[in-house]
Amino acid sequence: GDVVAVEAATIDALLEQGRIPVVSPVARGEDGLVYDVNADLAASALAVALAADRLVVMTDVEGLYANRPHRTEVIGRLTAGELAALLPGLAAGMLPKTQGCLRAVRSGDARAQVVGGRVPHALLRGVFTGPPSGTTAVPDGI
Repeated sequence: GDVVAVEAATIDALLEQGRIPVVSPVARGEDGLVYDVNADLAASALAVALAADRLVVMTDVEGLYANRPHRTEVIGRLTAGELAALLPGLAAGMLPKTQGCLRAVRSGDARAQVVGGRVPHALLRGVFTGPPSGTTAVPDGI
């Protein structure tokens, strides 16, 4: 199902206390049952609700590829509009990651990154040092 609400105040309170929240991608439905939610879309909903500056999605490839399905050239940077144009041609596994990134980027000034979990130091380079690895999506006009 889709995430329709995030209890951002709870997460903000934990962050203000210096705690690191670990969020499981499950949600309670209107019927009271607990459902599994796609982790990438849940992370995106959380990033949007918290007005995060950045959403980082890790995957088993280096980023989004320019010449799909061949994996030879990673797109380093693209806008929300360019990212949206890629959606129809994406494989099932990359679709929720890319949809989540698009939601985060379109929510405001956030950036979204798709980084390869198999690339040494990809997360470190993607967040703390430059240049970023993988693919970075930015709002239109930036």
